[in-house]
Amino acid sequence: MASGAPMISVKNLWKVFGANADKVVGSPLVELTRPELRAQTGNTIAVRDVSFDVAPGEVFVVMGLSGSGKSTLVRCMTRLIEPTQGSMTFEGEDILKVDNARLRELRKTRFSMVFQHFGLLPHRNVIDNIAYSLEINGVNKADRHKRANEVIELVGLQGYSHAYPEQLSGGMQQRVGLARALAVDPQVLFLDEPFSALDPLIRRDMQQEVIRLHHELGKTMVFITHDLSEAVKVGDRIAIMRDGAIVQIGTPEDLVANPADEYVANFVRDIAKSHVLTLKHLARKAKPGEDTDGPELAANTIIRDAAQVILQAHKPVRVNDNGKALGIVSSEDVLRLISGGA
Repeated sequence: MASGAPMISVKNLWKVFGANADKVVGSPLVELTRPELRAQTGNTIAVRDVSFDVAPGEVFVVMGLSGSGKSTLVRCMTRLIEPTQGSMTFEGEDILKVDNARLRELRKTRFSMVFQHFGLLPHRNVIDNIAYSLEINGVNKADRHKRANEVIELVGLQGYSHAYPEQLSGGMQQRVGLARALAVDPQVLFLDEPFSALDPLIRRDMQQEVIRLHHELGKTMVFITHDLSEAVKVGDRIAIMRDGAIVQIGTPEDLVANPADEYVANFVRDIAKSHVLTLKHLARKAKPGEDTDGPELAANTIIRDAAQVILQAHKPVRVNDNGKALGIVSSEDVLRLISGGA
């Protein structure tokens, strides 16, 4: 997680759908199951007392199954849906208290949204679709086309400036949507299941594109997905939701190594531990007589990336965390993890 004061801070956020929703929060009704609450009041709690911070430059992933509340949460954060209660500050300014004029200004200049459905204008070519976000901000045509061309280069759309959406594949259309969001140079990108409609191979390419863009631009991102493998790939930290509440927040390694409960454990069960965990997780004290003169690797090295070095060394590697010796990791330790024994 990036350091410094939070870029975004969500505190005690609730969203209750139905009449008299504000009377549900803070009452004994919140203890009812969803079916019980619907039966008694007609209300549904979609987001339940959610709190978290997002640091500048962090990719914060919110994931959960369908109906867990993740998409409602991100829409509350951008006030596409009005929350029932709570606060959401952006660089210290409570977004839930600003008037409509200020909210429009923030949406135009400070944060952008990318959705599963691309929402491209079919009668406009690529460059004018991308420039549209600048056009509504009053930028003249020459300047908005100049900026559009910059982001066309950035997202790999060279040569497609004058193509129309119907001439593009789903992956290329989503690149246009991403470029349009980047055109205003926002501080935060909200991405709501942006790749779930894409074919698996194209989806993988777009995940890599987000990772590349994050490394190049350092944008703060809130990324919504139902796919844990996608969350692990793109996220610095992951919040797992169930029934509107956050069950656990942590790095991919935290979730895989220390799931908070059986629900999280079931989520992470199919994730290859060697692709997520680092040597810090496996480092142990040497046994009596065990060789401790092997090569040295950093504690934050992913086990998959370290495996070849460990296996080729024919001796345990020494694990070092910023100058502090943590212990050793042998080929047997790695094989035990891969085979499910750790």
